Amino acid sequence: MTRTGVIGLGDMGSGLARNLIANGFDCTGYDLSAARMAAFADMGGKPARHVAEVGANADAVYVMVMNGDQAREVILGKTGLVASRAPGGVVLLTATIKPAEARAIGAEMAGCGIALIDSPVSGGFPGAQGGTLTMMASASDAVLAQFAPVMQAVSATIHRVGTEPGMGQTVKACLQSLIGSIFSATFEASVLAAKAGVPGEVLYNVFSTSGAGCGVANTALENIIDRKFEGTGSHINTMHKDLTISLSMAEDLGVPLHTASSAMQIFHAGKSKYPNGDNWVCTRVIEEIVGAELHREGAK
Repeated sequence: MTRTGVIGLGDMGSGLARNLIANGFDCTGYDLSAARMAAFADMGGKPARHVAEVGANADAVYVMVMNGDQAREVILGKTGLVASRAPGGVVLLTATIKPAEARAIGAEMAGCGIALIDSPVSGGFPGAQGGTLTMMASASDAVLAQFAPVMQAVSATIHRVGTEPGMGQTVKACLQSLIGSIFSATFEASVLAAKAGVPGEVLYNVFSTSGAGCGVANTALENIIDRKFEGTGSHINTMHKDLTISLSMAEDLGVPLHTASSAMQIFHAGKSKYPNGDNWVCTRVIEEIVGAELHREGAK
């Protein structure tokens, strides 16, 4: 049985670890947070003292950190995964970073004997915890076939989107430009309804059974009408960062993203006003401008 590891045991990484363990994999993990490490141990994981210890005790390591600088340090740093293990095995880059950053990491890993699967994920906190993530995987067919069981333990759908590092991140950037735009349109529509006196339950029932209904919009609207703006596993920092990546890629390619750019400003406003909130907290900023809130049972 392949030994596995997870670097970054937050909302997403803890879900990866949970499902690896549930599927019978030995799992070593590391996070800077003592509380997260304790929770990892409670679920049956093997806490490591540092990144190098994960590398030394795992054949397949998931890297679920926040940004490209962190991913680079974890993988290529002096005490990172490449430096701490003999040739063999794989690093699964499931963090969402810039495509150029993934390409650079892949280029520096060339010849080290450790494979890289560039595979950001979608599905958020529920998908991570439930083992139903969608993976956008880019690596050779041989590598993907070899480590398919490790990926299937955390994912319901694995898309092979390319063979080179950076292609997974490229597809994820396109996806996040759409998801961020759907979120923002839902925030605005909910405030329009609130100002017009439409109860949240009515709006949710109509939206969720209409052509506009989808997991992204439904989840956002349900959290809004139940006034759940923190602790839902979808911190605003993540989408804000992802939209930054989408717009950066669009600028590099000369592609206008009018809707995603507007979404970025809505998320920027939400992050500035409520830095500890989840995605849906952007709605509160708009509600405060117009003086109306959307509640499940009607105006409050």
